[in-house]
Amino acid sequence: MSTDSFPGWHGTTIIGVRKGDQVVVAGDGQVSLGNTVIKGTARKVRRLHPGGYQVVAGFAGSTADAFTLLERLEAKLEATPGQLARAAVELAKDWRTDKYLQKLEAMLIVTDGKDLYVITGAGDVLEPEHDVAAIGSGGNYALAAARALMDSDLTAEEIARKAMSIASDICVFTNGNVIVETING
Repeated sequence: MSTDSFPGWHGTTIIGVRKGDQVVVAGDGQVSLGNTVIKGTARKVRRLHPGGYQVVAGFAGSTADAFTLLERLEAKLEATPGQLARAAVELAKDWRTDKYLQKLEAMLIVTDGKDLYVITGAGDVLEPEHDVAAIGSGGNYALAAARALMDSDLTAEEIARKAMSIASDICVFTNGNVIVETING
């Protein structure tokens, strides 16, 4: 079977929302193969503890690739404790230049409660405008919904949950089984 005829794995919406001193990363649990839901309870948002330093990360893309990147990020954070920006840039540089890492298909949203970044395989470390970042198949829907809610009285967690709910109503590769991790700045 050629790789062109094999349907790709799809599914995931990850959102990061910073409001006040709270940062939330939320993600759904759906993994799809073509038009079939393979799993509805995947955990794509994780808390990392490199050297006692807390970071929350969410990933979209291949799970094995994302775990490889998360391990690399943890190593970078252990080498530069308390410096998420530096660790993220170092990871992005490696990801862009290392022949093995270049093949990885995933994206990350990471936060330490102070900074919020999207890290891509193109070498990007993006700090989002408007304190909202989203990735994955339903990312644009969640991003639009969260940005519309940012001026409301809702907390960061409430905004993230509502945005994920809206994304799951629109994107067939996103479900309502949401995992939320909160970290304070």
